[in-house]
Amino acid sequence: QVQLVESGGGLVQAGGSLRLSCAASGSIFSISAMGWYRQAPGKQRELVAAITSGASTNYADSVKDRFTISRDNAKNTVSLQMNSLKPEDTAVYYCNADVSTSGWRTYTYWGQGTQVTVSS
Repeated sequence: QVQLVESGGGLVQAGGSLRLSCAASGSIFSISAMGWYRQAPGKQRELVAAITSGASTNYADSVKDRFTISRDNAKNTVSLQMNSLKPEDTAVYYCNADVSTSGWRTYTYWGQGTQVTVSS
């Protein structure tokens, strides 16, 4: 089995910064894409940022130039540096990863989520 464990959420004032981290563990053969999603109350889960094993990145328009995603392939971790936070960034943030446990099929795994609250 594969587990993703997030850390780093919390309460911050508008304009502040937070760093989220996610560590994947278990029977991992390889990880292709890793990413961060968020879900605000009453809204659908949305992609925030994603990164491939080759470090190509993709960001939601709403977070470009404020958030930076990075990963450490050797440690199976992915991080999200969030700067200039806005109240509308308030949500539960989820880490996900496309993991192969055998070198054949790839499955998407999710973390349990971490709350980010930005006060105005």
